[in-house]
Amino acid sequence: MSTTLPTTDPRTGQRSDTGIETTTDENVDALVETAVGAFAELAQRSRTWRAEMLDTIADVLEEHREKLVDTAAGETGLAMPRLNGELTRTVFQFRMFADSVREGGYLEAAIDHAGDTPMGPQPDVRRMLMPIGPVAVFGSSNFPFAFSVPGGDTASALAAGNPVVAKAHSAHPLTSKASFETMREGVQRAGGPDATISVVYGQVAGSRLVAHPGIAAVGFTGSLGAAKHLRATIDKRERPIPFYGELQSVNPLIVATHALAARSEEIAAGLAVSVTGSAGQLCTKPGIAFVPSGAGADAFADQVVEAMAASTPGVLLNNRVLDSFQSAERELEGAASVKSLLGARSEGILVGQGFAVEARVLRVHASELTPAHTVEAFGPLVLLVDYDDNAQLLSALEEVPDSLTATLHVEDEDLATLSGVLPQIAATVGRLVFNGFPTGVRVSWAQHHGGPWPATNSFHTSVGMTAIRRFLRPLAWQAAPTQLLPEELCDTYKAVPRRVDGVLELADPAAL
Repeated sequence: MSTTLPTTDPRTGQRSDTGIETTTDENVDALVETAVGAFAELAQRSRTWRAEMLDTIADVLEEHREKLVDTAAGETGLAMPRLNGELTRTVFQFRMFADSVREGGYLEAAIDHAGDTPMGPQPDVRRMLMPIGPVAVFGSSNFPFAFSVPGGDTASALAAGNPVVAKAHSAHPLTSKASFETMREGVQRAGGPDATISVVYGQVAGSRLVAHPGIAAVGFTGSLGAAKHLRATIDKRERPIPFYGELQSVNPLIVATHALAARSEEIAAGLAVSVTGSAGQLCTKPGIAFVPSGAGADAFADQVVEAMAASTPGVLLNNRVLDSFQSAERELEGAASVKSLLGARSEGILVGQGFAVEARVLRVHASELTPAHTVEAFGPLVLLVDYDDNAQLLSALEEVPDSLTATLHVEDEDLATLSGVLPQIAATVGRLVFNGFPTGVRVSWAQHHGGPWPATNSFHTSVGMTAIRRFLRPLAWQAAPTQLLPEELCDTYKAVPRRVDGVLELADPAAL
């Protein structure tokens, strides 16, 4: 039985009906089954066609920019410049994946010809990466474009050659619907099967989706609790499938002694922007900052407070995010020896009055740090931690959960002592940021957006071109007739880079 989904404008708390019905079990099953059929059809299409489809989707997203951004603003409370920038990033992702598909290096094609070896005569073996099958994508509340229906999980799954069944986020159903319809228009213009992209609505539909045997992988961005629920559903399946989840992150920031002396005010200003941007609702927001103790730490705290006090109160995405932020505030302020330097608990904010919260700055000494001080506060809050020396810093860092990023502000004079700290830090994160800030994740070949548990449950990235690797599987052909091989594994095909008999051969420009 379906019900109608509501939507809420977080700027006002105004709740309204969307007219969108939750997807029934029968309809979820039907959508997955048609996606399985589309997977077979997509397997017959060339990489060139698939790249053109990705470019066409990008074109149509751009054409519908105004409608998409306006819709998202009313459901997320995010500023128009932020939403426009996010949509630009999303379009860029599709175009970059199109280029990657044309280039073909992502296939990891390899050919070992039959012949004599030190182990005796060996057969012909050829290998490359193949699409895995229909992918379920769960988007996040804080990125209605870049990590939602048209986001990086969807773009990379489509680039790999897989259909996508997206689960619309309950906090922005209208944005999810508009994004889906825009992408479907792009697929249709490219001449692809309609079921290349589908969408389901409702939490029950999401659970049904990941349980369906036709789904081959899941991409998820969201809370640790929701991830555990989906993981438990997947574990009940007869056939296991990969679950790629980005879950939560505290993202420690460390200021070294000489860096603090050289540019305290600059670092404080940058930290304030990184913590309050998008109301602190970024997975890479630095939630805890370590500063050398003493007069410099006092001055730094004053500078952070001044910079963050000047920020406009942030609007949280929905009442669940507000509840979570309030819970984190209570836990952090209840932890030992924590002092509040800026703001007060947002307990008085009620649904119907909007979800705006004040920026918060808390402070504690590293000698007092416990796991209670290191919970994720998904909002405009940072905990400043004074540390006396590197030994105390390393001890305190052991209380910080593994994260997506760690940031280090250093001068040349800090590098000698830093070398003893870096290995421990590097073991706990997926990206090290030097003399910058972790918010803002470049979409590129070298990017890695992931980290050890609980940041993610995967060693793969969810941002950048190698995100495609999650939705591919290796397949080897032994002594296969040439006419049954994919063209990329035929001896005469030279249009993709390949490793032939152990030697890397670049693509022949004349064959492109």
